[in-house]
Amino acid sequence: CTHYLFIVVVAVNSTLLTINAGDYIFYTDWAWTSFVVFSISQTLMLVVGACYYLTFTGVPGTATYYALIMTVYTWVAKGAWFALGYPYDFIVTPVWLPSAMLLDLAYWATKKNKHSLILFGGVMCGMSLPLFNMVNLITVADPLETAFKYPRPTLAPYMTPIEPAVGKFYNSPVALGAGAGAVLSVTMAALGCKLNT
Repeated sequence: CTHYLFIVVVAVNSTLLTINAGDYIFYTDWAWTSFVVFSISQTLMLVVGACYYLTFTGVPGTATYYALIMTVYTWVAKGAWFALGYPYDFIVTPVWLPSAMLLDLAYWATKKNKHSLILFGGVMCGMSLPLFNMVNLITVADPLETAFKYPRPTLAPYMTPIEPAVGKFYNSPVALGAGAGAVLSVTMAALGCKLNT
């Protein structure tokens, strides 16, 4: 029971993070800062749940299955938000699947070595998800255009979207997200594995 409850809780929280990453007002106001923050948070949510699920079953491929659960949850949730007037084409691409496949690959290629999964899988997952997330963003509606096209009726005047200062603090959000994600994902992978012992 605890196992399935954990899967549901982590997958639902991953979905909520994704919905927030697709919150075009927040994304517009903070631009690359929110891209980095949400890329890292989604990476950590993916890696802890996937590693837990993967080491629980011991079957390579389970991490990808877990990412698929996250994806389906997100599609359902975004469908509900679409009913509320949100644009449906903003962040619905299954960006977790390739990163989860790398976790499975690390586990399978090292003959189910848990420590290799933590180190190699964690680094690969952490470095890859921001890259896939950026590719995803290139394929969807422009956040700025979306924000002005679909203004929130309940938005306070002082929260009106502004043109973000892209590159003001750093010039490569993918590199920053990948670097931080690679380090933090190892810790979260270890936590996911530890929950089974």
